[in-house]
Amino acid sequence: MKKGMTEIVTGTTAVNSVRLGEEEFCKLPFEDKRIYLEGVLPKEKLALILGNLDGKKLARAMQPQELYWLFKENSGPDAMELLGLASPEQCVFILDMELWRGWSFFEDKAVEYLEYILKGSEEHFLELLPHLDFNLLSLFLGRELVVAGGIGDINTDEERQTDWDHTFDDVFLIKFKNPKHAETIGFFLELVCRLDNPLYTTLMESVSGEIDIESEEECYRIKSGRLADYGFPPYDEALEIYSRINPETFAPSQNKVLLQTDEATTLPEAFLTGKTFLERVILLMDSELFRMELNYLINTALVADQANLDGTEYMKSVVERVYGYLDIALEYLSQGDEAKGAEILAGENLKSLFQLGFSIILGLKFKAEKLADSSYATSKALSGLKRSRPCYYRGFDADGVDGYREFREMRDVKSMSDFLTGLTG
Repeated sequence: MKKGMTEIVTGTTAVNSVRLGEEEFCKLPFEDKRIYLEGVLPKEKLALILGNLDGKKLARAMQPQELYWLFKENSGPDAMELLGLASPEQCVFILDMELWRGWSFFEDKAVEYLEYILKGSEEHFLELLPHLDFNLLSLFLGRELVVAGGIGDINTDEERQTDWDHTFDDVFLIKFKNPKHAETIGFFLELVCRLDNPLYTTLMESVSGEIDIESEEECYRIKSGRLADYGFPPYDEALEIYSRINPETFAPSQNKVLLQTDEATTLPEAFLTGKTFLERVILLMDSELFRMELNYLINTALVADQANLDGTEYMKSVVERVYGYLDIALEYLSQGDEAKGAEILAGENLKSLFQLGFSIILGLKFKAEKLADSSYATSKALSGLKRSRPCYYRGFDADGVDGYREFREMRDVKSMSDFLTGLTG
């Protein structure tokens, strides 16, 4: 099992007890460097990779998911420099995670990431270029360019009279649709034309034709297939985890069947507090197959909430939500009996338990939507419950912080239920 999964299951932060300076780290053999990096916090890990002669090799030794989480947990020029060390496989994974919002291609984000890639070395660009999805490049450039001309083509009077912006080969005439993107797109096309002219020619011929919504759908399908290989479901499938079920009639299954898949992948660290009911139950029935199922559920929640397009803190909150909903479902079904909870966890699919936990909290949301109050604290608590993903008002916690967090356990549900009953009583 990967270290990142261990951190989330146990709710601990795995950090090396012996700290090494950059000079000491540099003296380690490569394999020792790789192992040491598994136990340091993200900012230190990034600094050690970028400051080391083995930086490229260390970055490429990471799973694409692991490098992506490190990329997301850092920001600024250093994170962009990490992208320049990534292998084509790692880069494509990052682009697949970042360039789509639901079913739609995120064009402005694509330009942003293209700028990052172009700031790297020409050698890295040439290595990455053959791995980029041709259909996606065609879709992207079709939204950015008007192209005329071609090998053997005779330009029409309209084309000859058009004020074209540029030609890179005296064959294809180009006009940029979006002036603010022209410099980035132009630099990209110049490199492609010079480094892989057959690809440039094929792209220009593709872009000169009509590109419709079916192209975007096809690109989405291909992208989803690539991400599925890493344990990330398509967006429409992921949304199913937020389907409502009736808690009163829910009966847990006892014959769950799990198929062996790739090993559990590294996830972003989640700083969960304390030993919850769920964590104690997991210790009673832990297995590699269970961890894979849990890993897939967390990936599904990240996709459903598009958490990868937000900051790392939101990604962590989605992970905490998964643990909270599972804990609430188990407590509800087992009445606090850990042995019974382990039996349920071993027999019922985690997706169904997540849906049950969500549905229990959704019952609080429905009650809250019928209520209103002008007092500050009460209004804040109701507002949190009325969200599409209901949140627990931290004013009810011992520290009384004025903010929100995810529901963690059945005690939170009871606290909110008593609060709502008091308003209506």
